[in-house]
Amino acid sequence: MISHYDDLEIRSADEREAALARDLPEALTRAKMAPALARLLRDVDADQVRTRAALAALPVIRKAELSDAQKKSPPFGGFATRKAAEFDHIFQSPGPIYEPGRREGDWWRLGRFLHAAGVGRGDIVQNCFGYHLTPAGMMFESGARAVDAAVLPAGTGQTELQVRAAVDIGTTVYAGTPDYLKIILDKADEMDESLSITRATVSGGALFPSLRAAYADRGIATLQCYATADLGLLAYESDAADGMIVDEGVILEIVRPGTGDPVPDGEVGEIIVTTLNPDYPLVRFATGDLSAVLPGTSPCGRTNMRIKGWMGRADQTTKIKGMFVRPEQVAVLVARHPEITRARVVATREGEMDDMTVRIESPGGSAETYAASVAEALKLKGKIEIVAPGSLPNDGLVIEDQRKYD
Repeated sequence: MISHYDDLEIRSADEREAALARDLPEALTRAKMAPALARLLRDVDADQVRTRAALAALPVIRKAELSDAQKKSPPFGGFATRKAAEFDHIFQSPGPIYEPGRREGDWWRLGRFLHAAGVGRGDIVQNCFGYHLTPAGMMFESGARAVDAAVLPAGTGQTELQVRAAVDIGTTVYAGTPDYLKIILDKADEMDESLSITRATVSGGALFPSLRAAYADRGIATLQCYATADLGLLAYESDAADGMIVDEGVILEIVRPGTGDPVPDGEVGEIIVTTLNPDYPLVRFATGDLSAVLPGTSPCGRTNMRIKGWMGRADQTTKIKGMFVRPEQVAVLVARHPEITRARVVATREGEMDDMTVRIESPGGSAETYAASVAEALKLKGKIEIVAPGSLPNDGLVIEDQRKYD
């Protein structure tokens, strides 16, 4: 028997469907308190939506629609049931997209993941997710509080100080992007320091098998979760290391990309999520991420649906170094320099780290000419290559992900 977080994790299939029939109409009724969702769902009888099939008949909300709504009615575009001042935090993610947050309870539900990773009372979590503007730092801090762990709010950067703190405080758990832990470990080796970290809880980027194995060789068990700023925790690994278990606070569907039509279990499609969060009740929100349902339940004993994990993007939006890079950001870069005809962002791996190259079609200039614009438009620094006009492939791609995920 697993040491489960709560009884929701071990419900039978019948219990789970009965809860869905009870909770879904209530969630949709609350969702209609948000002006944008009231308009979107005005013809929907919430009491009749009690099954996954009925939910699949509702319209899909895409990130671009949310962004457009926020521009017209800032900050949340009418998708929240509270006024902005009634939240404890307001975050800004690249786009910009604004997300609300609350201190009450484990608002993003990350505690479930940390519990599955064996984090709890007596642990000190070195939280290396960012605390500036974006919500990831607060999301993991909220989860750590939910499992009674202490937190070092480290954020990113200042690696030597990160090592010093980890040694002096005795941090036992790392939280952050998969790549950044390696930077800390390498710096600790350079400083001839030994760390007490035995578990890593990661998100915000792909956890490549080689990197997981490298951490395991150093005695660090690494588990990853799938979470977003809009929706909170969506799915997470357990020590069974067999797929990702869907969180109990969301309803997750896999649909044919670009549509709202569910695909058969096992077929790769786009992840669509309905959150039961009463404050920010997104309904059939398209993540743009690809995955597939795994058959059966996890060997760890948790009974909810499992997915294979992140399998790429349904669109060209790509996460590099823990940050999303979107086609519209590349368009902003091109628009700032009339001499640029086209640009392409290429994501690769250099060792165990993400690497970004921006290829710019321009009749002249140097990498230094565009460095500031690249950093400002993409929110990341990377290599810049100037290529002759007409030399980039005419395939419609502005973001190319060359990384291998198996």
